[in-house]
Amino acid sequence: MRASTTKANARDGRVRRRGGKQDLAVLFTCIGRRVSLLEAFREAARRLRLGVRFCGTDVTALAPALHRCDKAFLVEPTTHPRYIAHLLSIVQDHGVRLVVPTTDLDLQVLARHRPRFERLGCRVLVSDHDVISVCRDKRQTSRFLRRHGFDGPRTLSVRSALAADARKQLPWPCLLKPWDGSAAMGHIVVHDRKELRFFAGRVANAICQEWIDGTEYTCDVYVDFERRVRCVVPRRRIEVRSGEVSKAQTAKEVRVMELAADLVGRLGAGPGVITVQLFVTNKDAIKVIEVNPRFGGGAPLAIEAGADFPKWILQELTGTRPRIAFDGFQDKLVMLRYDSEVWIVESGP
Repeated sequence: MRASTTKANARDGRVRRRGGKQDLAVLFTCIGRRVSLLEAFREAARRLRLGVRFCGTDVTALAPALHRCDKAFLVEPTTHPRYIAHLLSIVQDHGVRLVVPTTDLDLQVLARHRPRFERLGCRVLVSDHDVISVCRDKRQTSRFLRRHGFDGPRTLSVRSALAADARKQLPWPCLLKPWDGSAAMGHIVVHDRKELRFFAGRVANAICQEWIDGTEYTCDVYVDFERRVRCVVPRRRIEVRSGEVSKAQTAKEVRVMELAADLVGRLGAGPGVITVQLFVTNKDAIKVIEVNPRFGGGAPLAIEAGADFPKWILQELTGTRPRIAFDGFQDKLVMLRYDSEVWIVESGP
């Protein structure tokens, strides 16, 4: 097994040298299945001739990406009172200079405690806490979009949706979803009042949103360490599996790129990669569905197309200003994902 999954590893030196440059450590939290993202960072470090030790955390030793890390750590769940203390201990003991969250699970707690990491000389690739709150709560997202002149799906509480239907003001179908959900969990298409009543009692924190027909895009928006939007890569979603894109194609849609950049700038999100999900409707309107202030699952497509987020992040981390073209990526590149394997030989009886 390549990575050791222990809660306490021996201390190692904070700085080594390779090719005349600093050796540093990067820590991915909740790393799960993010093998492609990890390997993209590893390849970027190789091209930059940086000696980087890639570390990962998860709650289970069966997280595939954990076994591709140079150092792996089992930690408590993100809601545990000792979660941040354990991360800080890893940062201090292993000279971690950058923490990269990969899911929604620990964004808010990392944002709240970011100053503690910074005092240890470690940057956390996370937006401010109030930005994360707007993104995580789809009711707040809807209000933000309206307030700043962006179009989005009509969003109602279940009670308001039922009242609108009674007045014949609710077009069907509608999308029922949790206001605090992620990865499309709990999303149900409802076709009438009876279905809305039935499924609303089975979806926690349910809201009702307008159903939108059109072409769906996820935009990877790179925000540099000075909170400036530098690049936007729209990915047309062709097929989704378990809430994560499995087939997609890059698309240089200028209107989409400019809108996503404007939205992320107004939101004040970043640094790092922010994902904006939207539809271009059949009537050619752009409706923003949601914003996730982290790497999206389909980010490897944008990276492969030339938006080299890992390289830019490592350059900024080591004091180099990267050269970034706003539209400097390959158009119409298609990603077709498939499953692969990680093999583990267990020891013991």
